[in-house]
Amino acid sequence: MVEATKTGTTTIGIVNSDGVVLASEHRATMGNFIAHKETQKVFKIDDNLGLTTAGLVGDAQVLARYVKAEVELYKLRRQAPMSVKAAATLMSNILRRGGGSQGFFYVGLIVGGHDAEGGHVYSLDAAGGSIPDNYISVGSGSPYAYGVLEDHYKKDLPLSDAIDLAIRALNAAMKRDSASGDGMAIITITKDGYVEVSDEEISKRASRMGINVPKPN
Repeated sequence: MVEATKTGTTTIGIVNSDGVVLASEHRATMGNFIAHKETQKVFKIDDNLGLTTAGLVGDAQVLARYVKAEVELYKLRRQAPMSVKAAATLMSNILRRGGGSQGFFYVGLIVGGHDAEGGHVYSLDAAGGSIPDNYISVGSGSPYAYGVLEDHYKKDLPLSDAIDLAIRALNAAMKRDSASGDGMAIITITKDGYVEVSDEEISKRASRMGINVPKPN
């Protein structure tokens, strides 16, 4: 049953000099069948926090709602936003307790955001493991994305360059991974908050780099 309903994907998190970039493509698959072409895989958790999801769509959506509610409760109690590390730890604890459609949450996640210490991204697995890094890719297309990230990432990368790098990495995955495709979603999180990069801006940047971003038919 899991094999019949799991989704392949490519999600990316990149730390840069201003904060983080989170990105994904839009395709959701069921085996070899393209089930949806405009699937949301990047979720706003708070003005300073975001979440990317890979895995079962239902499990991912439940987790996104759950952690968003917990972050809101934290803010009400503490009168302060949650740090990125705390959000990653919270999500790790939720995953570790189990649940979901299979008795565990069949997902791979990236928690990213900006706090008093700057930008951070954490990779989380279904068992609750939480690992910080400067750049992360999760999903079936991640090996192709990592090839680009390894080659082009530099510490203290400017925000604009990090957006371009996310586009390059997603493009590589979409070319070789059949479960990744149908456009891109890219967001930035800095001290100025959570901002979605428009489709027009993505297309303009991609065109400048000689990349064609396919849209859902």
